[in-house]
Amino acid sequence: MNLTFYKYQGTGNDFVVLDNRDEHINLTPEQVAFLCDRRKGVGADGLMLLQEKAGYDFEMVYFNADGNPSSMCGNGGRCLVAFAQFLGVIQTEANFIAVDGPHLASLKEGLVHLQMKDVAEIEDLEAACFLNTGSPHYVKQVSALQDLNVFAEGRAVRYSDRFKAEGTNVNFVEHLPENQLFVRTYERGVEDETFSCGTGVTAAALAASRNGYESPVQIKVLGGELQVSFERDENGFKNVFLIGPAVQVFKGDITLF
Repeated sequence: MNLTFYKYQGTGNDFVVLDNRDEHINLTPEQVAFLCDRRKGVGADGLMLLQEKAGYDFEMVYFNADGNPSSMCGNGGRCLVAFAQFLGVIQTEANFIAVDGPHLASLKEGLVHLQMKDVAEIEDLEAACFLNTGSPHYVKQVSALQDLNVFAEGRAVRYSDRFKAEGTNVNFVEHLPENQLFVRTYERGVEDETFSCGTGVTAAALAASRNGYESPVQIKVLGGELQVSFERDENGFKNVFLIGPAVQVFKGDITLF
């Protein structure tokens, strides 16, 4: 099978992106894993298909780098919105559906503003918290984050008794001055630290609001900078937006055997 693919990245979180509006692409988990392999394939944190869906501008279908279907990916969603604009599917606004439900998005001044799901509850754990922002996230506040062994610490949480069956993403967060956070994330499915995690920084921002952080929260990740805006009331968080760049890196062709 011959494929034309595109490579996108959002603050260093990178993706293989495929136009599947004619539904001719049907990949096995092994083929997805091969395409995402950084030594033998194209190399990416995940793979996305852009597909047609009645009532929406498009459908987002996302796979982890290990080849398995995944929960929502925020940076992936932002990249797919930019891809849809590139294809001419949308102009500056999008209404699409992903595994966690409908999403609205807009492109403004080089940034993609992606509406995330409402969050009603944050569960307090020992020295951390847990919430779902489209994907499950464990959030722990730390100091000296630059020196933390995120792979080892994150893997220990991800494969702990509480989370090993279904998995969780693990975020370590350092509170900085002037309403800023520094976030590093171990992602399930990738099973390693990534340069950025959109649903992860969203979780970190919402958790930090309980410590006085106000919308929009400015967030530093290894791959750049993001912001998260939100409204908070007695029912939780609504009108949550993940905001940041999404860049096409290159286009290519590959043959799958």
